[in-house]
Amino acid sequence: IYISAVFVNGKLCKNPMTAKPEDFFFYGLDKPGNTSNPLGSMVTTVNMQQIPGLNTLGISLARIDFAPKGLTLPHAHPRATEILVVLEGCLYVGFVTSNPENWLFTKKLYIRDVFVFPQGLIHFQQNVGEGGAVAIAALSSQNPGVITIANAVFGAKPPIYDDLLAKAFQTDKKVTDELQSAFWMDNNN
Repeated sequence: IYISAVFVNGKLCKNPMTAKPEDFFFYGLDKPGNTSNPLGSMVTTVNMQQIPGLNTLGISLARIDFAPKGLTLPHAHPRATEILVVLEGCLYVGFVTSNPENWLFTKKLYIRDVFVFPQGLIHFQQNVGEGGAVAIAALSSQNPGVITIANAVFGAKPPIYDDLLAKAFQTDKKVTDELQSAFWMDNNN
């Protein structure tokens, strides 16, 4: 029997005749992420890149480790809703609705609290407790994608015209030039 190649979400579907248990397994989610970076957080993703067997199944997972005061930058997942549960520590979380309202929904979460970030909306998390914090996020896509707002706007290649950004952010070109030249880190593992 000949099975043709099929791409789903940019990933080649594996021939089911060659699938093996390792295609459905991930080891290491119990290991803390290295939070010694400028953001004080590390995201360990478990999606179809790590588990090929997730392709087409519509789910993925992430472990997020936070140092004290650590945070995830405002970001959005274009292809997934996210549900987050706090395992350790205390997080301040929130999301912003879309235009024209731009309402901010926030909550302070403690151990075993759960919060939902609707698909495509800008959201964030910050550790506001005394020690470290850990959360697990489940996402409704095997390839949720991530758009980190500052990276997308100020780190675009080629760059967005500085006069356009100056008008958009009601500032001057010098400020937008400085922001465009800044190092925008990625804390995804």
